[in-house]
Amino acid sequence: MRKEFVVMRIDAAPDGAPYVLVTLSLAKDMAEGNQPANPSPNVMGFSNMDDMMKNLNKMISGGGMGMMGGAAPGTTSIKLDMHEYKQLNLSVGDKVNLDISKSETLGV
Repeated sequence: MRKEFVVMRIDAAPDGAPYVLVTLSLAKDMAEGNQPANPSPNVMGFSNMDDMMKNLNKMISGGGMGMMGGAAPGTTSIKLDMHEYKQLNLSVGDKVNLDISKSETLGV
């Protein structure tokens, strides 16, 4: 199954670990104007890698960082390590496709 999403947010890891959380919304929901609410005002969002690096000190010191809130209804969040994030070169507003398939288990 393949679904088309739009990147809504790119958040740094709340614990300062080397990964980012990418929040996606269904492209058809965005086209209809049904944009989900902001999941948490305490999470620092970044539109690209440069913004994240500029605000790294604030992120590490806890400036504006609180407990990570739950995802807004109608959104999907994906955890990407820094290598994957750099390789994909994602920005807020980018359209992405997510392929979902069930792996076949033989034996056991």
